[in-house]
Amino acid sequence: MPDKKNFVLRIEEEVYKALEKWASDEFRSVNGQLEWIIDQALKDSGRKKPVKDAKNKS
Repeated sequence: MPDKKNFVLRIEEEVYKALEKWASDEFRSVNGQLEWIIDQALKDSGRKKPVKDAKNKS
């Protein structure tokens, strides 16, 4: 697993509550949900290449 960088994020309480609910609905922590959202946005924008599944390597 790659090293992870810690940083402080300040967001409005209402936004945090909505994020907390979304994360709970998908059985993730808030941190995990943020990581997933950022990862998806990077992939969707073409700024991060999808990781190839080890099973599909030939």
